[in-house]
Amino acid sequence: MPATVIVGAQWGDEGKGKIVDLLAQHADLVCRYQGGPNAGHTIIVDGETFKLRAMPSGILSGKECVIGGGCVVDPEVLLEELDDLAARGVATEGLVYLSGNAHLIMPWHVAIDRASERRLGRLQIGTTRRGIGPAYADKAGRLGIRVQDLLDPKILRQKIEVALAEKNVWLERVYGVEPLDLDDVAARLEGLAQRLRPYVSDTSLLVDRALDDQRFVLFEGAQGTLLDLDHGTYPFVTSSNPVAAYAAVAFGIGPNRIDAVVGVSKAYVTRVGEGPFPTEIEGPNQERVRELGGEFGTVTGRERRCGWLDLVALRYAVRVNGITSLALTKLDVLSAFEELPVCVAYRLRDGSETRDFPAHQSDFHHAAPVYETLAGWAEPLDDVSSVDELPAAARAYVDFVERELRVEVSLIGTGAERERVLSPRGLEAVARP
Repeated sequence: MPATVIVGAQWGDEGKGKIVDLLAQHADLVCRYQGGPNAGHTIIVDGETFKLRAMPSGILSGKECVIGGGCVVDPEVLLEELDDLAARGVATEGLVYLSGNAHLIMPWHVAIDRASERRLGRLQIGTTRRGIGPAYADKAGRLGIRVQDLLDPKILRQKIEVALAEKNVWLERVYGVEPLDLDDVAARLEGLAQRLRPYVSDTSLLVDRALDDQRFVLFEGAQGTLLDLDHGTYPFVTSSNPVAAYAAVAFGIGPNRIDAVVGVSKAYVTRVGEGPFPTEIEGPNQERVRELGGEFGTVTGRERRCGWLDLVALRYAVRVNGITSLALTKLDVLSAFEELPVCVAYRLRDGSETRDFPAHQSDFHHAAPVYETLAGWAEPLDDVSSVDELPAAARAYVDFVERELRVEVSLIGTGAERERVLSPRGLEAVARP
């Protein structure tokens, strides 16, 4: 039975949650492989909006949902999300599994993240200030507290005590903020631990057995390729690896268990926070795209910067992820424009042009887009129910993307609702290639 990875092909916010929600209907397990509650998925089901932060999107389809060892978990956020889903009639009991190897976001991580960004001023990275980076830093520094530490109250308190002995020095002397109290933090976390313990599982074994039993496993990442710690636009990146290969690492399965990679891209492009953005739209059209596309962060509410579609960056995403098909979302947003610039190459500082993503950050920081302008269709896509019903110019736009990337566009988003996705060969064929 196949395993499929859903990966963001831009700077995140591509609409992965909706795509996972759709394909989850044909899956048995949906597994989140990296990131934390800084990345949200907005999904509209039967007119009801769900904003998920830690929970895999398959929960809305009643699927088993697994949070893997590559994630960082804020216990309060996860429990709030479970409570909110239960209050709204979404079943979670017996469906949620949490890796004991995932690391916890602790109160000092949030405090340090916020203080650090304030201290950096205009040089700040643009984090969501939710403690994600400091939690991953402690993981790499072998100082982290893991989910499995919740199983032993004695070990948990000892680790909190050791961590606070160092973190309070940083908070007081470097950032000039109040230290955290050991007893308060320990008592607060022990209360959360009692509720989280039943969810703790060996998720590597769980996924391996599911694949052996011919069950279909869908992996979902947070953020996107260009925010990858190793392959993104460093240092304006996240603190983990959204690329598809990390799904195997996070769950402790061999890369040969993955059969397909579905990349998710908007029909244009957005990014949040700081960093270079070659195709960023100048003038009033940026605000027009933002308003039409509802380009505000699911978790933070921050305005997203908007740009025309960047095929140089998308080619890079296809390469580093091994994308086998593409979901192109929010095509309907472009209906408002008579002409649509699409970036097909970059012009570098020396005057040369390249269709490949620059390997050196200085080249990317100074890259200028080379556009081809395609015709718009200037009509809404509200009543389009199949690919054949798309306006000719909209179909040509999709065909152009396919030719340039040499990858099939297997899903086309024409609106926010779950049902507003067109699939030339059917959802099940995309989910289970």
